[in-house]
Amino acid sequence: MSTRMDEEDWAHTLTVFRACLPRRGRKGEDDRRFLEALHFFTLENVRWRALPERFGRWNSVWKRFDRLSKAGVFEAFFDTLASMSSSAHLIQMFDSTIVRAHVSAAGAKGGKTRRREAADAPHFETLLDIGPDIQPRVVICDKGYASKDNRAAARSRGVAPVIPYKANEKNKPAFFARTLYKARSRIEQGFGRLKRFKRIALRCEKTARNFRSIVSFAAGLCLIKFVHTA
Repeated sequence: MSTRMDEEDWAHTLTVFRACLPRRGRKGEDDRRFLEALHFFTLENVRWRALPERFGRWNSVWKRFDRLSKAGVFEAFFDTLASMSSSAHLIQMFDSTIVRAHVSAAGAKGGKTRRREAADAPHFETLLDIGPDIQPRVVICDKGYASKDNRAAARSRGVAPVIPYKANEKNKPAFFARTLYKARSRIEQGFGRLKRFKRIALRCEKTARNFRSIVSFAAGLCLIKFVHTA
């Protein structure tokens, strides 16, 4: 995937970004330069102070980002782009997170650091209940969600489970919807595109709000390059 933005990409980005800006309050200068600075910051994962001089004063860029993040502009930017797409709603991605303590995290006094890990399968019903906004017909998961209870939970909600069976499962059916399961690759590709932005891959933001803003901004750029131009 190329993360380079051409003139057409920037023109589309500017139009949507300006439509999402608050009508009241302080107006920023040179929207294009600000967005290019944020793109560079998100892609290269530099410190704000390390932004190249061509983007202007780093402190001004940071203050504007922080102000717009508080106002929810970047989430609105992504939501607007998603609503404009004729196909973005067809596949909605949800996944639980494997929770691990960082290898350098402090453990108990006098003891070794311990790593905690949570399995995916117990979160399946929660994921079904929190989304998507439309009633899905199929739920596609990897083997981490394979269990009779999860398949039954999906069927009870009128959703067909497409979850591969583990090698040691008994009474496996002869048929498995492999063609549908291949569509799951779009999820991996989507995350792969986002992880090209180092700020997202390394999860460097200190607050959840700013991290949501960074992810929303980068995801919006991905929509522009791979959905709106398709």
